Amino acid sequence: MSAAPPAWGVQYTLSLPSEDAARAAAAELSGMGHRLTAVRAHDHFRFVPSSFWYGKPSMDPELEGWWQVFSLAVYSGYERMALEPFLRSERTRMARVARAHCGFQQGYSEGHAVTAERVFQRDGLVHEQADAEVALPSPLPKDSVRPPAGPPWKCSEVGEPAAVVQAVVAVAERMYGSAEDVPDAVGWLLDEEFAFGEPYGSTGEFLGDLADAVAHQGTCTDTTVEAVPFLMELVCDDNVAPGSRLVLLGDLLRLAASGPAAEVSLADRITALGGGWEESAAEYLTRRAIGSGLPRLLSRWENESDAVRFALAALTALCGSRDQRALSGLAVLPTPAGSSRADVVSLVAALLSDNREGLVPALSGLASWSPRVAEKAASPNVDLQSLGLAILPDLVLEDVASGIATEPDLP
Repeated sequence: MSAAPPAWGVQYTLSLPSEDAARAAAAELSGMGHRLTAVRAHDHFRFVPSSFWYGKPSMDPELEGWWQVFSLAVYSGYERMALEPFLRSERTRMARVARAHCGFQQGYSEGHAVTAERVFQRDGLVHEQADAEVALPSPLPKDSVRPPAGPPWKCSEVGEPAAVVQAVVAVAERMYGSAEDVPDAVGWLLDEEFAFGEPYGSTGEFLGDLADAVAHQGTCTDTTVEAVPFLMELVCDDNVAPGSRLVLLGDLLRLAASGPAAEVSLADRITALGGGWEESAAEYLTRRAIGSGLPRLLSRWENESDAVRFALAALTALCGSRDQRALSGLAVLPTPAGSSRADVVSLVAALLSDNREGLVPALSGLASWSPRVAEKAASPNVDLQSLGLAILPDLVLEDVASGIATEPDLP
């Protein structure tokens, strides 16, 4: 007989505008069966002499005067993967509790319950229920069945690593001449140490390094804005293997969606703080720079593969363009009714035509089978158009992945 899986612990963090609101939320979480619940003023440890954080500047000064709830919930009887759909609903429930008390869910962490309980910071502990566990439904919920995908795209090779590196460096040399005037995100390609360094084992590794140089961990900066023309040039360069061009187009999709993605992830916080959303200058300028180069990409429409056309239509939507070529071209892509691709195409079409009424059924269709979309859509504070833009890159890239033929790693 196999041993029972270890109990799983999740620590939720809620931010509330007052001590009373925090204590009320903590009592509610304790009533749900949470084992440990603490209430502390925001930045509590900055005022504790024995703490590492004592006297240090606040990491989040916008929350000065707010209070936080830290609550440990324990779930047992199942392996972690089996719990995923239920834990997703729990995150949604915690966010709902925070909103009900005029705050927001700030995050969560998870691990084995024994470890989570041992490291739980008990300062400000207001509720403790030894051995308490959250009651689980029987049977556990399961994720909805995903519709069948559309027909596979025609495969595009990413090319051998050395050939792709050579083609990318050639574009850098053509655009910038030398490393002296090159944007920071591109300069390493023209550096002597790079030229004589170890060769890449796979094209994906090189393209990943390039994406990280342009936007470290996906964050847009002034460096990102400067590098956009270079990425656009690579997507248009026929010496860069077609599959690699599609990967680079995916990077542009994510960069163009960085502002809406941040807005959606922070929607509850923004509402709780009583402010409005304003994307960063770098996010705005990055998207504008992509939009400026979009006509050149679209001028190649007739010569591109269907997978690239699909990605180009999505990029056009992300940049706020109402290009009819993209909208009409979208309609003739291989998109069987009832497929997951059909739902994504409906979203792209609604965004391209600025049809806010069409967004509702498109997003509902996606949320019916995509847990990530459903979780993001759960907050009433999320703007529908921003949600559509935020989720679009991942949906498109998951679909076109079948059209990218990767090469085996070199020995």
